Amino acid sequence: QVQLVESGGGLVQAGGSLRLSCAASGRTFSNYAMGWFRQAPGKEREFVALISWGRYTTYYADSVKGRFTISRDNAKSTVYLQMNSLKPEDTAIYYCAARLYGGSTDAGAMDYWGKGTLVTVSS
Repeated sequence: QVQLVESGGGLVQAGGSLRLSCAASGRTFSNYAMGWFRQAPGKEREFVALISWGRYTTYYADSVKGRFTISRDNAKSTVYLQMNSLKPEDTAIYYCAARLYGGSTDAGAMDYWGKGTLVTVSS
């Protein structure tokens, strides 16, 4: 089992920045691909960003490319999502997810999930 706990959400004005953190425990963190997904009210959960295990290749949804940056610190078993130039449409609950060895942009393919942290961007 892997336990994931997100933090760093909050209320920010459009154009502002936030950094989300996800602390993992329970297994060898470096063997997991780590991802961020989000779910806005009335919408399905969608992919935001992913960082692979091993080579730490990063992937982004087109809607956040150039504004968000995913990174990981294996020594701290933590993955981060730096969010800049935030827009009202970024408002959502952001979830951290993990998958052993292989990452995916498909939420259904991830093995473990955190409970989420709310990000609200005001216009």
